[in-house]
Amino acid sequence: MQENIVKPGSNKLSSILDKLIIRIGKAVSWANLLLIVVTLLQVLLRYGFNHGLVILEELEWHLYSFAYMIGLSYAVVTDSHVRVDVLQSKFSIKAREWIELLGHLFLLLPFILVLIYYGVEFTHSSFILNEHSNAPLGLPFRWIIKAVIPISFILLLIAVVSRMVKSLLIILGRE
Repeated sequence: MQENIVKPGSNKLSSILDKLIIRIGKAVSWANLLLIVVTLLQVLLRYGFNHGLVILEELEWHLYSFAYMIGLSYAVVTDSHVRVDVLQSKFSIKAREWIELLGHLFLLLPFILVLIYYGVEFTHSSFILNEHSNAPLGLPFRWIIKAVIPISFILLLIAVVSRMVKSLLIILGRE
């Protein structure tokens, strides 16, 4: 794991935003250890004692969703997300940054803003209805996991703004 993520084009704003996302990402990564423990316990109960628990099964997918969704912003900041870079090596650095900037501005940002807007609505509705699992012994407070949607996309918005600042600095020759 990279401790000091300094990409070309970094400035004070993008460095602060990146550090925030990296700290949150590292803290949330511990959810994966908890996920492993819960999964092992569920497997032991199910196959060792022929008695699985619904609450553990639901907790598994809650933990997985939490780690994955929060991890999106971490992947953008550390540039460890999956890309299809077939043509990237043929472009100049400025051309790559233009593509990155325009892609974020016209494709990713609108998507993020829509998901934040509807994610807040989705979470609020779940909270008002006191939504819980349909399973008799399932988890209560379904709104908590639904709140991960707007939170994770707010973090992704922060990561994308940081990346856009870096792209702009490279394009303007102020790296």
